[in-house]
Amino acid sequence: FGLGDGVWDLWSPIFCVTPGEGRSRAQPHVDTGTCVFPFIYGDVIHYNCISIHSDYAWCSLDRKFQGRWRYCTGQDPPKCTFPFLFGKKLFHKCTKEGYILNRSWCSLTKNYNQDGKWKQCSPHK
Repeated sequence: FGLGDGVWDLWSPIFCVTPGEGRSRAQPHVDTGTCVFPFIYGDVIHYNCISIHSDYAWCSLDRKFQGRWRYCTGQDPPKCTFPFLFGKKLFHKCTKEGYILNRSWCSLTKNYNQDGKWKQCSPHK
């Protein structure tokens, strides 16, 4: 739902405040496109689909949210689990520790040592 001029707009599940205007405006929904992970929304880096301002999980189609988004599906990448245990350390965000290619990764479960399930957080970092 988007909030516009004090009235709920039923056609859009996401809204954002237009900088400098102090008003919310509905954002366009895009049915196709590839989710970009990680993406920045609300000055926070997100490594998974999120449900902020929405009843359903969604993702940004741009590295820094520009209003283009789509709903997530079962085909989208699995979610990182935070915090997770790797070695003797607890991680609250993606890490490059232990990855020979020096790229960021995260565990898909709370205990990487036990389960060994992981994914790369960003292919270029």
